[in-house]
Amino acid sequence: MKYFVQAFRMWNSTTLVFRIFVGLVIGAILGIVVPQWSGISILGQLFVSALKAIAPVLVAVLVPASIAKAGSGLGTRFRTVIACYMISTFVATLCAVAGSFIFPVNLQFTDMAGAAAPSALTDVFSNLLTNMVSNPLMSVTSANYIGILCWSILMGLALKRHASAATVNVVSDLAESVSSIVKWVIQTAPLGIMGLVFATVSEGGLEVFTVYGKLVLLLVGCMLVNTFVFNPLLAFLMTKSNPYPLLFRCLRESGLNAFFTRSSAANIPINLNLCRKLGLDEEFYSVSIPLGATVNMDGAAVTITVMTLAVAHTMGIEVTFTTALFLGVVATLGACGASGVAGGSLLLIPMACSFLGIGNDVAMQAVAVGFIISVVQDSVETALNSSGDVFFTATAEYYDRKKQEKASGK
Repeated sequence: MKYFVQAFRMWNSTTLVFRIFVGLVIGAILGIVVPQWSGISILGQLFVSALKAIAPVLVAVLVPASIAKAGSGLGTRFRTVIACYMISTFVATLCAVAGSFIFPVNLQFTDMAGAAAPSALTDVFSNLLTNMVSNPLMSVTSANYIGILCWSILMGLALKRHASAATVNVVSDLAESVSSIVKWVIQTAPLGIMGLVFATVSEGGLEVFTVYGKLVLLLVGCMLVNTFVFNPLLAFLMTKSNPYPLLFRCLRESGLNAFFTRSSAANIPINLNLCRKLGLDEEFYSVSIPLGATVNMDGAAVTITVMTLAVAHTMGIEVTFTTALFLGVVATLGACGASGVAGGSLLLIPMACSFLGIGNDVAMQAVAVGFIISVVQDSVETALNSSGDVFFTATAEYYDRKKQEKASGK
């Protein structure tokens, strides 16, 4: 028993990233050696379910508390981070357009898919506006982050204007308590990742790399170019400093978890914890991170654009570069309405296809192809989307600090 306690303490004294890596390796080995032990995958399901359950509650209490305590100067940072989110997403569509023109892909359509999807960009905006004013309690229970953000911001502004200091402290204490629960859940990440990796390895096959290898390479390639070239370039132009140490840390501590959970929403607690470790302003990141999980969708924009142009190429539809750029704008706006759960971007492909006059029947076959390759596509997409939330939140704050230092003459 003594040795067990010592081993447990040594295990807990190591970094969480190392423990997650160990869980990843063990899960992969078990998935290859004993794929019939399906019970191991329950660990991954429990971990993701716990994150999804606590994330809406965390946002609902953290955002009002942060706004109620907020000082002046946050407005400029919010404008900066939103601009980063939108510019990055649009540049991602440009990468996808260029990649699709250089390496055109023919799809191998499968049977018809039956999932429902928005048929026009107006449907996406209609859904966004409806979600904004949905019942706040229902928003929390259904993880409607647009509604949660909308009502939480209003509640925070009301508290800031009318609540006493004692009331604000109570709300802050509640936010701290929920944050503590989140930290406990995050500590179980090694077991959760082990279960998720086991499920992926034991259930997934290599067919995705043989049948749709070129499509997967195009999607992942465009996402990686945007992540490792254009996003750091944008950050460098803003901060005039080397962005890669921050980028690699975001990918390691946020992207790794998001890769296996395949849910930007479930990764919100992970990102909030990383922002805290980076020493960022909690009043700022407690709002910018949930916002990023909704509107910072580089990977989703790439998926929508590449898949739509692949459908057009398969059908022999000639798409001019100008038309492709307009498609990029549509994909950028549509990506902001992508769901924060696994496969959310795929259901927006018919909306983008309608822009090129492609019918819903054909477009839904592309969605079916997307689900076939989603074990790779959606994992990489979510990892890059979610890690980018922290990357641009930190970039916006560093940019704001430099401006303040310059203004003060330091």
